[in-house]
Amino acid sequence: MIVVTGATGQLGRLVVAELLKTVPAAEIAALARDPAKAADLAALGVAVRRGDYADPASLDAAFAGADKLLLISSSEVGRREAQHRNAIAAAKRAGVKLVAYTSILHADSTPLGLGAEHRATEALLKESGIPHVLLRNGWYTENYLASVPPALAHGAFLGAAGAGRIASAARADYAAAAAAVLTGAGHAGKVYELAGDSAYTLAELAAEVAKASGKPVVYRDLPEAEFRAALEAAGLPAPLAALLADSDAGAAKGALFDDGRALSRLIGRPTAPMAKMVEAALA
Repeated sequence: MIVVTGATGQLGRLVVAELLKTVPAAEIAALARDPAKAADLAALGVAVRRGDYADPASLDAAFAGADKLLLISSSEVGRREAQHRNAIAAAKRAGVKLVAYTSILHADSTPLGLGAEHRATEALLKESGIPHVLLRNGWYTENYLASVPPALAHGAFLGAAGAGRIASAARADYAAAAAAVLTGAGHAGKVYELAGDSAYTLAELAAEVAKASGKPVVYRDLPEAEFRAALEAAGLPAPLAALLADSDAGAAKGALFDDGRALSRLIGRPTAPMAKMVEAALA
């Protein structure tokens, strides 16, 4: 039995879909805080179980019979460490034989504010004694593609990444890697730094958007505080704006770059090129 947490999230759904290509639905359990949101997965024969990181009792039932567990990091930044602690403790009680955790690229050295909770979770996994594998996911290309519509509307792509190179990959690429680890052997104890095959600056991304759309789009590099204020002015909640601005500032320091190509080796194919994803987003 392979259990996938956060199965109704953007990454979780893709992982379940990838697993279904090679694993019988009856051997997959999808966890969701609201099982009703996973009705489509249940219709495919996947076991849908209620699981809430903040409710340890729900996790005991959700992890029952699990051989392998994909622990997708909580979306509640600031509460992740406590929530992940609950999940790891429940996995140990359930006798899970392998935990795969979606961490962050170069978690041990990243300057990103997001890194602290991931480092804490990696430490909890080590302390637990459960065999585990760290999937240190880099940036999702989709994170930047979400800014394409306003960039086209205003003729400018805003950021604070300077000339930092970003080796992002498609969410589907990271999902395929998780599925490969969950269905393969010999991954316990491994640390995978996962990133796209090629890297780009935000100026190059803006140029690609301009080329693909036929509309003028330039990159405007801002100080971190100004970028954060611009995001808030655009309607983003203050904590999310701060997170994105911090991530861009980290990118300027190389935090979103890796050229090891571990991701494409795991999935057995090249990662999705940024230019192709821009074309698809515009289409």
